Amino acid sequence: MAKLAIYLDHNAAAPLLPEVRAALIAALELTGNPSSVHAHGRKLYNLIENSRDQVAGLVGAERTQLVFTGSASEAITQAIVGGATALPVQRIIMSHGEHSASMSAADASRLPIHKIGLDGDGVIRVGELADALRRAEAAGETVLVAVHWVNNETGVVQPMAAINALVGASPHYLFVDAVQALGKLDLEFSANASDMMAISGHKIGATAGVGALLMKSHADQVRLIPGGGQEQGRRGGTQSAAVIAGFGAAAAAFGEYYQAAEPKTLVQELENGLKRLASDLIIFGANAERIGNVVNFSVPGMSSAVAMMGLDLLGLSVSSGSACSSGKVGRSHVLSAMGIEPEIADCALRVSLGWNSTSDDVAAFLAGFETVLTRQRSRAA
Repeated sequence: MAKLAIYLDHNAAAPLLPEVRAALIAALELTGNPSSVHAHGRKLYNLIENSRDQVAGLVGAERTQLVFTGSASEAITQAIVGGATALPVQRIIMSHGEHSASMSAADASRLPIHKIGLDGDGVIRVGELADALRRAEAAGETVLVAVHWVNNETGVVQPMAAINALVGASPHYLFVDAVQALGKLDLEFSANASDMMAISGHKIGATAGVGALLMKSHADQVRLIPGGGQEQGRRGGTQSAAVIAGFGAAAAAFGEYYQAAEPKTLVQELENGLKRLASDLIIFGANAERIGNVVNFSVPGMSSAVAMMGLDLLGLSVSSGSACSSGKVGRSHVLSAMGIEPEIADCALRVSLGWNSTSDDVAAFLAGFETVLTRQRSRAA
């Protein structure tokens, strides 16, 4: 099989959109500091504010609710670590399947952490969450609930309507990691019960190095980086107008590209093909609602590390899970939280599609995977 060059790891980072490239180049032609009051500074300031409108429009937020950050991890840390300091909370509640950035931030907050279980399909046990909130209220505690709306590894969509109803009717606070939901679901930040929400540019075709934290007015004092008053005093440091302009351009253009690619149809083609190749195929989260652009699966006995190397040699870029995991290849804490046996979890591969994926890409992956699978099985025979 001839070596290809096919990218199937959109959940790690989406390829740059053409509009983003143009916005970056145009912004890099400008000189100055967006906080300066002269003409050069005002041009950059206006560029940032236009991008604020574009990103806020995508997430259903008011422009004043959006704070640009250097990444989603920074936004998550501001929400959790900053929230632990600024909000009247005494405990954090989160699931065992949260993104590592949220887990690390919770550890850094130095607040007690209560973890909620996942079912076998990776869905938060809402009953456990309700019980934990009742116990907190009985103890006189106010808590910060942190929820990963769409899991980056499995694509499982959490029951946000039920979670919003639980937390919205309580004195507690809700932070949502909406990084993988951005551009794919209607986030409607202003209308839901979330107090804070994190998003990222490079998941929708912008560059890495820019994210945002959405904040309701009662969470407006949550801070992480003090500085010179940028972002209405909520995040210090001179803004990078170019990457912010790229984020705005991506927010304006991503939806049209993503819908045209029909990732849900491609995912169905992928799953059907995998089932033909491996009768013992396991698809994680198969019985849950999923976002529709990602398949996380396992073929027992086929090590994900070996499979990834074989696919990479054929020019097919996929992953074994989160690109933020230490060492990049290792057992997933999400699959462990779902009760997946270690020998099955060690075989997990994630294929994630996006705005420029095609049916030909899926066919090429299936052909490459068949080659790798056949080689491994022949060696094991």
